[in-house]
Amino acid sequence: MARALARGWAEPVLCTDGGSGRAAALVAELGGEAISSNAELAERVDLVILCHKPAGLETVAAEIAGQARAVASILGSTPVVEVAAAYPGTPVLRFMPNMPVELRRGVVVYGGAVAVAPELERDVLELFGRLGDVVAVKDGLVDAAMAIAGCGTGFVSLVAEAQVDAGVRTGLDAATATRLALGNLGGTAALLEARQGDTRGLRREVTSPGGSTARGLAALEEHGVRAAFDAAAQAVVHGGTR
Repeated sequence: MARALARGWAEPVLCTDGGSGRAAALVAELGGEAISSNAELAERVDLVILCHKPAGLETVAAEIAGQARAVASILGSTPVVEVAAAYPGTPVLRFMPNMPVELRRGVVVYGGAVAVAPELERDVLELFGRLGDVVAVKDGLVDAAMAIAGCGTGFVSLVAEAQVDAGVRTGLDAATATRLALGNLGGTAALLEARQGDTRGLRREVTSPGGSTARGLAALEEHGVRAAFDAAAQAVVHGGTR
């Protein structure tokens, strides 16, 4: 996700990693500098964006809590108050972006802030707003929003994959099935956005009584597509580990 954010901003970055080499690769792509330590990075920037694993919160905070001027966290399943407790006296904001931020077509969930002045909040929201649509929710609902927008990117990718596989099984070659599935997903999303999210209206418009779409929708309902997505959302919100 750090790479997706950086690519979306398309500016030189100062970054660190835990020895994976990803920081150097990102700098080679976008420019900037791979810093040798978290403490040095915190001293040199106005905003530290936490993109490490949630389990590393205390470890990283021990290195930079005294140097960081402000912190933006994208840590999953980590409430903003928990991050703020690790960074006492430091302005902390919580975001949850999804992968399309890489193309500035993302959804960025904003879970709120602790000890943040209005001017700083405005500037950081503007920064993340360059990446797509910033949607504010209560911090306790960030995981629920992530199940729709964040993890949803993986869910929609699985749907596309399933459609391609179904197309191949009915006789299409994989390249043609992929082109059809992706074109339909992108176009349908744009059409739904233009119609203010009227999913039921669009579905009824393309469904003739007894027609092919009606038969396909009936099969999807019979095989539990709604229950599957509900189970996925429940697993994200209630069944995850850090």
